[in-house]
Amino acid sequence: MANPYNKMFPVSWQELHRDAKALAWRLHGMRAWRGIVAVTRGGLVPAAIVARELDIRLIDTVSVKAYDHQTIGAAQVIKDPTLGGALNADLLIVDDLVDTGATAKVVREMLPGAHFATVYAKPAGKPLVDTYVTEVSQDTWIMFPWDTELALAKPIAEGARA
Repeated sequence: MANPYNKMFPVSWQELHRDAKALAWRLHGMRAWRGIVAVTRGGLVPAAIVARELDIRLIDTVSVKAYDHQTIGAAQVIKDPTLGGALNADLLIVDDLVDTGATAKVVREMLPGAHFATVYAKPAGKPLVDTYVTEVSQDTWIMFPWDTELALAKPIAEGARA
């Protein structure tokens, strides 16, 4: 399968913190959240920020692998959440991004009444989440700070000679 990502959207630690805090502001006061289920791995950092801002101490994880930086495949559950309940209406699911929706569909089936919140949302996955902060085009790869590192950039003049 060809790479469907034509654009790059780099996100710094500071930008991610700001956007996760904005997510917390949107979620604040919606209901009394019993706990958070963070979708690993990308949802761990946003979930920690949301948990701090909303004073939520009960945090669980669900691990689903649907894609990496090169391939998209079928969603594979690696770890189920232990939090649950009849309707899960007082649970908050937090992830960094909803892309194709493959992971979101699996997690929604596990916790059907929970409120699903992501920092970033793409059009294909957006209908599967309840709250998000920033919409990004489907053909954009979001470069999260945990996936990148600082490197020397070529001067503009050098790039023009190539």
